[in-house]
Amino acid sequence: MDLTRRATLLTSAALAASVLHPERAFAQETPRRGGIMSVHFATEQRILNPSLQASTGVYIVGGKIQEPLVDLDANGNPAPCLAESWEAAPDGKTITFKLRQGVTWHDGRPFTAADVQFTAMEMWKKILNYGTAVQLFLEAVDTPDPHTAVFRYSRAMPLGLLLRALPDLGYVSPKHVYEGSDIRQNPANTAPIGTGPFRFVQYERGQFIIADRNPNYWRNNLPYLDRVIWRVVGDRAAAAAQMEAGQILFSPYSSLTIADLQRLGRDPRFEVTTKGNEGNARTNTLEFNFRNPVLADIRVRRAIAHALDVPFFIENFLGDFAKLGTGPIPSVSTDFYPQGMPQYAFDRRRANALLDEAGHRRGAGGVRFNLRLHPAPWGEDIALWSTFIQQSLQEVGIRVEIVRLDAAGFLRSVYNDWNFDLATGWHQYRNDPAVSTTVWYRSGQPKGAPWTNQWGWTDAETDRIIDDAQSEVDAAKRRALYADFVRRVNTELPIWMPIEQIFVSVLSKRLRNHSNTPRWASSSWHDLWLAS
Repeated sequence: MDLTRRATLLTSAALAASVLHPERAFAQETPRRGGIMSVHFATEQRILNPSLQASTGVYIVGGKIQEPLVDLDANGNPAPCLAESWEAAPDGKTITFKLRQGVTWHDGRPFTAADVQFTAMEMWKKILNYGTAVQLFLEAVDTPDPHTAVFRYSRAMPLGLLLRALPDLGYVSPKHVYEGSDIRQNPANTAPIGTGPFRFVQYERGQFIIADRNPNYWRNNLPYLDRVIWRVVGDRAAAAAQMEAGQILFSPYSSLTIADLQRLGRDPRFEVTTKGNEGNARTNTLEFNFRNPVLADIRVRRAIAHALDVPFFIENFLGDFAKLGTGPIPSVSTDFYPQGMPQYAFDRRRANALLDEAGHRRGAGGVRFNLRLHPAPWGEDIALWSTFIQQSLQEVGIRVEIVRLDAAGFLRSVYNDWNFDLATGWHQYRNDPAVSTTVWYRSGQPKGAPWTNQWGWTDAETDRIIDDAQSEVDAAKRRALYADFVRRVNTELPIWMPIEQIFVSVLSKRLRNHSNTPRWASSSWHDLWLAS
């Protein structure tokens, strides 16, 4: 193997200090009104409506224009947004939201419970990736008055689960814009109309997106900013150069190269930090297409896992901001992380033996069979991981072709066309396994829904455990069910999630009130302001 230790490895004490202990020296400053916030937009997904697609690449734009029923406060607790309060019935099958009054859509129409009803039943339940699983047992949303929405479930919905889900899976869209249309093709998906602090102005594909201050925003005297511009820059080095030139003030979600993170972390003009990303822990994935009969054999999947020296990869390519993962629930989940789950330590001899046992003997040139690997274009670590997979599998006789596509091409190829053998990207854990994790394994997901089970893998026992855990209101029983879930999926291995990370942000030190919630990059930025 010709992979060697990277000279730019992120293990310097200076960079670690800048990430783990960012400066906060402006608590007493008076907020300044006005200014333009410029944002690095690295992964253009051709949709901006977070009611239809749950993704950091959508939230980074749509989360400023549209709003959820519930958000998170600085401590990660549920906080009112479009819903002012909520109450669950004792049996967990009815949850009532009291909605904020006096809120208007950007086109001047009033926000009402009818918008919540329509969005929940037609978007969250039928289309929204992750939402379709979370709302699987949602039967109806009643609207007894314009400011009350009553969610009725056929099985209990733990209130804590729903409140943890809604900051990401609870964005509301205007019924009057979508009703009677093809929701997936509605023009508002790329020119969204919301209730948020910023109003959509313009989208020039491949260049920029602009949103201006909403003068009728329901939070009095907010936002502070006049405008937000998202600059589409796929070249990471070019994005770093634009930050150094002052043309970009914020690069979210580990979008720059590891070398540039190191360099900018030493520059006094910037802050390099994981703060504000605590609600978006991520794991690197290896996904198998079961429609390929070679990969449908569990011996082959286990052989591939054993062929990867993950600790070597972390030490030599990712450094201090990654750790060995153990499956779909990361160690940061103090409520649900299970100990002692099945693992696949690096063992090349075992990998070769399993491949021989599966009947894939080496042929000409020592090759057993060929596979195509589609890496997601989200971050440099994914590109490095895909190359590491390619070279590691070559050592056990598996020839891998890497197929690199842009964001839209990757999503279409893997999740809609199923035109892949292996895929790799990020799974994001959002505070509860039922929000965005079990959907990677639950069968029956709508075709084309990103980051859901599109592998051709179906397991009735896994489905049962997922459904029972989602509707279990007893916390101890839920925890035990999720341990059963991890044990089973780590054994069957439809996906392998062997690396844990937290996103790194790069910000100009002109920014104030930033990183003040666990999902800050995805949040509304209503209180963000810029120092002169």
